Amino acid sequence: MRYAETGYSLEVDLSTGNIEKVETDPKWTELYLGGQGIAAKILWDRVPPEVEPFSPENLLIFSAGLLHGTPVPGANRTAVNTFSPQTNFLAHSLMGGFFGPELKHAGYDRIVIKGKAPDLVYLWINNDKVEIRDATHLRGKGIHETTRLIRKELNEPFAQVAAIGLAGENRVYTASIEHGFNSAARGPGPVMGDKRLKAIAVRGTKEINIARPAELFELCIKLRAKIAESMDVGDWMAVDEDDSFHHDNFAWGNARVRIKDYWSKELEERWRNLKYSNMDRQKGCYNCSKKCINVIFYKGRRFGYKCYGKDTYHMAAFKELDFSYEILPVAMDYGVDSYSTAQVIAFATELYEAGILTDKDLPGFPSDSGARTFYLLEKIVRREGIGDVLANGVYWAARQIGKGAEKYDHNTTKKFEQLPIKLGKLNPPYFLMIATGEKMAITQIEGSFPQDPLPTMEEREAFVKKWEPVLPDDRFKKWFLEWEKRHEISNEAACAITDWNEAMHYLDDSLGFCGFLSSFRGQFGGGVVYHINNMPEIINLAHGMEMDKEKLWRVFQRNRNLVRALNVRRGLRRADERPPDDHWAVRDHEFEQKLLDDYYEFKGWTKDGIPTKETLDSLQLDYVSEDFIRRGILTGNEGSSSRETRSEKDEAQKTGGC
Repeated sequence: MRYAETGYSLEVDLSTGNIEKVETDPKWTELYLGGQGIAAKILWDRVPPEVEPFSPENLLIFSAGLLHGTPVPGANRTAVNTFSPQTNFLAHSLMGGFFGPELKHAGYDRIVIKGKAPDLVYLWINNDKVEIRDATHLRGKGIHETTRLIRKELNEPFAQVAAIGLAGENRVYTASIEHGFNSAARGPGPVMGDKRLKAIAVRGTKEINIARPAELFELCIKLRAKIAESMDVGDWMAVDEDDSFHHDNFAWGNARVRIKDYWSKELEERWRNLKYSNMDRQKGCYNCSKKCINVIFYKGRRFGYKCYGKDTYHMAAFKELDFSYEILPVAMDYGVDSYSTAQVIAFATELYEAGILTDKDLPGFPSDSGARTFYLLEKIVRREGIGDVLANGVYWAARQIGKGAEKYDHNTTKKFEQLPIKLGKLNPPYFLMIATGEKMAITQIEGSFPQDPLPTMEEREAFVKKWEPVLPDDRFKKWFLEWEKRHEISNEAACAITDWNEAMHYLDDSLGFCGFLSSFRGQFGGGVVYHINNMPEIINLAHGMEMDKEKLWRVFQRNRNLVRALNVRRGLRRADERPPDDHWAVRDHEFEQKLLDDYYEFKGWTKDGIPTKETLDSLQLDYVSEDFIRRGILTGNEGSSSRETRSEKDEAQKTGGC
């Protein structure tokens, strides 16, 4: 009997219509846990680098986390993975809501989709009954209407639906997959559209076996109390109060003007009143009481958001929050990523103001910035006129447009739009996270270590005293206590902090945890529910495998290096790893390169950022090193560390040392 997991993948070939329920190797769970970890293994085995993202041979994988469907609260993030047409690298996306747990209750740990349907279809999963159904009547429909019509057609109001809108159908690179008020963005949307898969509907009523249910349930009661405690200290993810970091450090327009130059107490009060006077409710995801999604009913439309997603469109248009409330429900129904799409719109507007795009490119372009934003959104999701170019994202659009447009590509890394951060001096850990992260979004990398130092020693000591999630390594506490200025931190600390941040996110992505309860909340100290110190016990009770902190850390290292290897095999190299020029006003190329050198050495990678044979083999990724040597990516002789030095580093990395 398999515990916590179902032990089965659902394999769907849209080209042939073939559907299979396939038993999975239990060894994979020990090595990669689940979620994105196992998805990365499947993509390595079955999608060679020669396969283009829009090829029928590219896979689209929806993965439940190992702990989905168990009593463990807050385990609900579905991982969606494929290879992105925008970057040609791994597309990593996480989607909250109810989809992953419902999939587990239907009897599957993941859906592996290949091929391309002859015309638009949707997938209906009802426990053991799985069908590919015609969806041509849903062509051009928005997310909410698609969900409503599918539930009505199936006579199943509790079916959990993940769908694409018009943007996904038209293979817009910034298209998202929407599920309720949750999005799987940053890559998989256009691939789902290319496969002509309009939606997936899931209904599951099966039990999930637990290794030690009574003990796990008792622990979960304590975990729920911890969630309640974290809610008591406030949650800036769901509200606009105390959102100073975004307003002080982010930018309006195309990463040009700092919001802090316009921010005021009066503006903050106006926005707060607008939100609460139009709030329908606050809601959470499956088995989670945190309620971090604001559900807004504004001018006849209902939509939901959390955190920074509410800010992007009004930032692009130089407008206030009411503008976001007008455009967000429209954009979400079209199914576009609010992080990237708003930046594409701001980029196009800047090109127009610079004379690079003209009235010929943008006929009837309005004079009002808000109307311009709606105009460009419509062009992009339909791929009409210049929208057909802008739909490929800022990096590719700049190079297709030419005429100096490349100069206005202010904010991409690895061909992907980043958050429009505008800071003074470089923050070393953030440089490493943005430069070397495989996930293409800082919010999926940061979080375990605070973003800024606290001003007084008394505040720092109080923080450290309650710092539950901190690794069993006093150096992290020492670094934080001694930290005076954001940009002044040692390379040693920067490497270890980046590694710790990565660890928690990669474990969350495999177990299915919400980062707002785990990896992303470590910077808030005692309010964290899940961390490296209690995850092993939860896994032991739910799954039954013997897990401790050392083994769990090795799982992180294995998954991190496997994801790295996927991208290296598709061409990722050191030259690709630099944050946008705009992120920090003061840059030091020599220092940044030394920081990369130190980080690569710390990770056991070559000077070009490629995991060495020694590193890969030590993590049971010898199949990766063999492939790299066969392809000439490695010779097998890389790495200058002596056996003794390497052993010391391995020992330090077991608990997050540097």
